[in-house]
Amino acid sequence: MGTNNTQPKIFACTNSRVLAEKITKSFGTKLGNIIISKYSDGEFQPSYEESIRGTRIFIIGSTNPSSENLMELLLMVDAAKRASARHITAVIPYFGWARQDRKDKPRVPIAAKMIAGMIESAGATRVMTMDLHADQIQGFFQIPVDHLYASTIFMPYIQELKLDNLCIASPDMGGSKRAYAYAKALNSDVVVCYKQRKKANVISHMELIGDVIGKNVVLIDDMVDTAGTLAKAGDLIIERGAKSVRAVCTHAILSGKAYEKIEKSKLLELIVTDTVPKIKSNSKIKVLSCADLFADVMHNVHNNESISSKFIM
Repeated sequence: MGTNNTQPKIFACTNSRVLAEKITKSFGTKLGNIIISKYSDGEFQPSYEESIRGTRIFIIGSTNPSSENLMELLLMVDAAKRASARHITAVIPYFGWARQDRKDKPRVPIAAKMIAGMIESAGATRVMTMDLHADQIQGFFQIPVDHLYASTIFMPYIQELKLDNLCIASPDMGGSKRAYAYAKALNSDVVVCYKQRKKANVISHMELIGDVIGKNVVLIDDMVDTAGTLAKAGDLIIERGAKSVRAVCTHAILSGKAYEKIEKSKLLELIVTDTVPKIKSNSKIKVLSCADLFADVMHNVHNNESISSKFIM
């Protein structure tokens, strides 16, 4: 594999600038110069203030709501295409709207598929993301997708805790595959929480499948939104005789009364990454940065080197 001698350029969407600065520092470069002009009605226009003709560029931006974050990424990709960038990689640490990955009832959209099409239509030639809500979302794209796993960040942290009688738990049936992958790597037991919902973000009933008596339990999930599921799962696990319970979640959306629920729950700690910005300081929340992982993979992609070593799961 040949090394690419042309230095790539890295740009950041407004909402992901703090993470982008960490990534560029780890990469060994500086953020490119871009200006976002705003009209009085809220419309905005990005403008690259340096030449990107014939270069490889990385545009870093999570697409968590509000939808302005997605719109800004799309406009930046389109502007790069029209400025004749050679390769345009959309680096999307958190791929928002991913929970709408199928029709789970009549007359609803498949938002994840629609957004994949929008990113491609705008002109992205590659997508880089981490812990998609559903692995099959990769198939919504016709361009290469580098799907990274936060397990490369979380696994060493869990190992450093040196927990005896370790047990990995999934807070729902949908996350059982992820939990089994962690359990296999850590050589531990697995339990699964079974939940029934009245509607989105509202749980009517939860049951635990498996034995947690005397065990140190680590709940694994791809995202934490209102924290209702995590808090309920944590409390249930302690009720069933576990010695301790903590949670590991890649994307810290933390909306509504999430912080309050986490604080009141039996969870010892919640370990997250910084894919979603503006995580408030909280005694139970520990943030591990994903910047080094993204910088490493971006470097390998630019130099046409293998990235398979970055995948634990």
